[in-house]
Amino acid sequence: MNITGLITLDLEYEIKTLKKELNAVLLAHYYQESEIQDIADFVGDSLELSRKAASTNADVIVFAGVHFMAETAKILSPKKQILIPDINAGCSLAEGCPAPLFKQWRDAHPGYVSITYINCSAEVKALSDIICTSSNAEKIIRQIPADKKILFAPDKNLGNYLKKKTGRDMEIWQGTCVVHETFSLKKLIHLKSLYPDAKIIAHPECEEPVLEQSSFIGSTSALLKHVQQSADKTFIVATETGIIHQMEKACPDKTFIPAPPEESCACNQCPYMKLNTMEKVYLCMKNRTPEIILSDELIRKAIIPIQRMMEMSR
Repeated sequence: MNITGLITLDLEYEIKTLKKELNAVLLAHYYQESEIQDIADFVGDSLELSRKAASTNADVIVFAGVHFMAETAKILSPKKQILIPDINAGCSLAEGCPAPLFKQWRDAHPGYVSITYINCSAEVKALSDIICTSSNAEKIIRQIPADKKILFAPDKNLGNYLKKKTGRDMEIWQGTCVVHETFSLKKLIHLKSLYPDAKIIAHPECEEPVLEQSSFIGSTSALLKHVQQSADKTFIVATETGIIHQMEKACPDKTFIPAPPEESCACNQCPYMKLNTMEKVYLCMKNRTPEIILSDELIRKAIIPIQRMMEMSR
């Protein structure tokens, strides 16, 4: 179907119709465009969404997020068909930690426990001891015996933040998120001067100088929960701007200001997340492609460190 044909469609109606026909659910990450979030069956962070996918009786899961998230859904729901609107929706953290180099790094550190952030490929998950998220990483690290050395990949900012919080000596992979490393400290301080009552809240993937200015640091879900519970009325939000849509829906009486990037651009928007559009959601459901395909052997290996994470997160 050409672009002209798509423009004439009521995409919301067509997507809802296809969901019924396919017995499908649509999952949307917090960083998706607001119109995709509003039509989704579930909105959340990557692991939360994959758990939702595994708990439904849907035959088809449409994951409006990035590639590693859809892979995680496939690992947890191997019998379901997992579709992603744009197969090129990747992640700088996952792409910056290729499995062959990760394996070399692991082999060079025998005896270390490998704790890997969920923002990685299925192949890297399969080579890891334990997977973690930004919300449970500290809890997992504190359960590792003190005599065990730790490898943490792939996000260096999250790794350094956890190293500082836990006091553990860790070898850290030097990867970064293209969004969270772009925030300008100088512009952030200036913005704070314009809104002196505003509280700066930040994701731990941000650079340390930004974290030092923040009154609250947490995962995407934790940031959303915090603004709902806080008595404060104005927040400067240092993470991808997509979450602000959910913050404004949950707290219409509060003001949310996106933290400014270094450049005069939309650098605080994830270019990978924004590859997904309503048109692509419709087309992937209509054509049943792009589909996430993983081998049974890879799924078998990759689910082990995810299960360890879930056990240690209880």
